[in-house]
Amino acid sequence: MFPAQTYQQRRHDLAALIPSGLIFLPGNREAPMNCADNTYPFRQDSSFRYFAGHNIPDLALTIDGASGESKLWGDDISLDHVVWMGAQPSIAELAERIGATRGGTQAELSTLLKKHAKEVRFLPPYRAERKTFIAEHLGSAAGADEGLIRAVIALRSVKSAEELVQMDLAVMTSMKMHAAARAHAAPGQLEAEVAGIIEGIAISADGRLSYPAIVTRNGHVLHNHYHGNTLQKGDLLLIDAGAETPSGYAGDITRTFAVGADMTTQQQDIYDIVQKALTDSTAALQPGITYQSVHLNAGRIIASGLKEVGLMKGDVDEAVAAGAHALFMPHGLGHMIGLDVHDMEDLGEDLVGYDDKVKRSTQFGTRSLRLGKELQEGYALTVEPGIYFIPALIDRWAADGTCADFINFAALDAYRNFGGIRLEDNVVVTASGHRVLG
Repeated sequence: MFPAQTYQQRRHDLAALIPSGLIFLPGNREAPMNCADNTYPFRQDSSFRYFAGHNIPDLALTIDGASGESKLWGDDISLDHVVWMGAQPSIAELAERIGATRGGTQAELSTLLKKHAKEVRFLPPYRAERKTFIAEHLGSAAGADEGLIRAVIALRSVKSAEELVQMDLAVMTSMKMHAAARAHAAPGQLEAEVAGIIEGIAISADGRLSYPAIVTRNGHVLHNHYHGNTLQKGDLLLIDAGAETPSGYAGDITRTFAVGADMTTQQQDIYDIVQKALTDSTAALQPGITYQSVHLNAGRIIASGLKEVGLMKGDVDEAVAAGAHALFMPHGLGHMIGLDVHDMEDLGEDLVGYDDKVKRSTQFGTRSLRLGKELQEGYALTVEPGIYFIPALIDRWAADGTCADFINFAALDAYRNFGGIRLEDNVVVTASGHRVLG
């Protein structure tokens, strides 16, 4: 946790943006796997943690918009719980650690919320039990407050020096995970063996994975969490894995390498194109540039490189305008990162990644770009270009003649079993440009 003054300042800044009403920020509850006492690993709500710090279940924070008064709510544990859990800090002690006061019990909070239901402002609920709680206490017609959503996004988007220290730690641990995976991966192993090493390093750093790791020889499957394949010599192994620090900040790093061998000429050619897209896209980052423009330029780099190896043809700018490059990179170049690996997307992806000046594209590929708006100093984001050869997508485009003026479909037969390559770093925008985290 940060010092109490950090959380006090964050809440002060939020109240300044929302000067009326009762701001209600509930923490998460334990989620049972199969019975109440056997739960999934606890993960705190990130907005609650941003303003209240604690990674403890069954807490809630209220902030009076007019006065700025902050109260922490929850039940002190009983002696029965002490037997199983040991002594725990009281709610009053937890409140003091973040510069707030104790509000009362969960029952008293329920009474307060029902009494002031029309004044309560809250963020979009994403868990079923929270949706039920909101409906029971504030009414089934109650909706999340857009003003509060925008205020929280504005505050959480700009990372402080304290936060960047934590994000550097997350990336450094993530890089250790990747280095160990590369050193260990060998022909004859299951992908699961490599995945286990990765997760073990995250845990040994007193953290966890920031998302389920992708460790796959089938890199063309973008979110592939199956780890049951046996590695073969020369396979391209794509690993997309990040660590979460004890303070909750995420890393998100991707590397691709050949297992137990040097890359073939074919593999190296594609790798070099992706590396150039990563290097040039990162170099372009600075305040004032839109990330949508960086994404489209990455598309031009990919199209140009694929044209050189004979897989694309025609004018590169026209090809990207037509979306032809999306056959090979059907995802966005990156997203915000912070307390969430896809930072704040529970608040609304378009509200986080776009604004009145930059709207989300409707074109295949570019429409999957999570962050398109103008970058500001303090924004932390991922840069993750990739090239994938997805047989089903290639076959559909070939059959339909999609972008046939720009794609050499016949030449793609030699790449049907290629898989995919993605490379990813985490970057913060600085006053003078950018810095790669870690």
